[in-house]
Amino acid sequence: METLEKPSLSTEIREFGPGPGRVVQVSPQPGVSPNGGPPTLLSQFDRISGIVDRHLLREGAILFRGFDVLGEQPFQAFAAAFGDPLLEYRFGSTPRTDLGDGVYTSTEYPAHQVIPLHNEQSYTRAWPLRLWFHCVIPAEEGGETPIADSRIIYNRLDPALRSRFAEKRLCYSRNYGGGLDVPWQKVFGTDDRAAVEAYCRDNGVQCEWKPDGDLRTRQVVQAVADHPLTGEPLWFNQAHLFHVSNLDPVVQEALMSIAGDPWNLPRNVFYGDGTPLEASALDEIRGVLDACTIAFPWQAGDVLMLDNMLFAHARSTFKGKRKVLVAMARPVEEGRLA
Repeated sequence: METLEKPSLSTEIREFGPGPGRVVQVSPQPGVSPNGGPPTLLSQFDRISGIVDRHLLREGAILFRGFDVLGEQPFQAFAAAFGDPLLEYRFGSTPRTDLGDGVYTSTEYPAHQVIPLHNEQSYTRAWPLRLWFHCVIPAEEGGETPIADSRIIYNRLDPALRSRFAEKRLCYSRNYGGGLDVPWQKVFGTDDRAAVEAYCRDNGVQCEWKPDGDLRTRQVVQAVADHPLTGEPLWFNQAHLFHVSNLDPVVQEALMSIAGDPWNLPRNVFYGDGTPLEASALDEIRGVLDACTIAFPWQAGDVLMLDNMLFAHARSTFKGKRKVLVAMARPVEEGRLA
């Protein structure tokens, strides 16, 4: 552990492991608050803003621990204080609850399911550059939000695989609703078909209304991306997560018996030219992601700030009640800051 600075705040570079990568941990020094308790994040915001400016683009992940922050309103106020409007979760891929003012619950999948590492909305052409996670209630067991450095992932993958994915790009296929995936009304935040069609047209998404009234979309997007501020090449996609092989084999078989065609599955991914991804490539990608995973247990009040392109995130299985909130800001479109 390397101590960087030590006035009212302690700023340390931590290597949580088990994978490579460094996280900046920021904590208050004893006695910072005049009442003797921990200070709020906003009371220390001038110092915190400087720490973020110095470290977010270098380390990519900053953990704020030991501050007086717990709940939606102080979390929202802290994320908004950086000056960027908090973003809506549009064209989402997972169920979550909109708590208002740019704050959402983290993905509401059952506790026994693992959510693999991914960069938020990297299955689209537009995504947030900044993410904040806030732990209100840590799980009794498990429930971590593992993270991994996208730069290290990129460098560890076979260059031939990287080049192939970069050249061919990826086509994400989604069939909404039907009791098997998130309804299109929830994904697009409207039940107006014309509004959905306009969104798809503006964002390069092919859309088709099926006879039963449900929606099918396809979109060809990046597999790798350069960071818009640092220029670093990054592994930036959700191929391993969207691909049907991410599911339990029994579930795969059941879904295929219903869908009859890989393009009719609730979600799937192909190369940009429509050809299938190789199982060996997905195996390598998953192996590298596993080897690069960093994990630490949540503590109540923690806030984790990520550069969404420099760091991927995940969710471990858990037991007991768990509440983690999310906010997003600073949109990137087609690889450029909007």
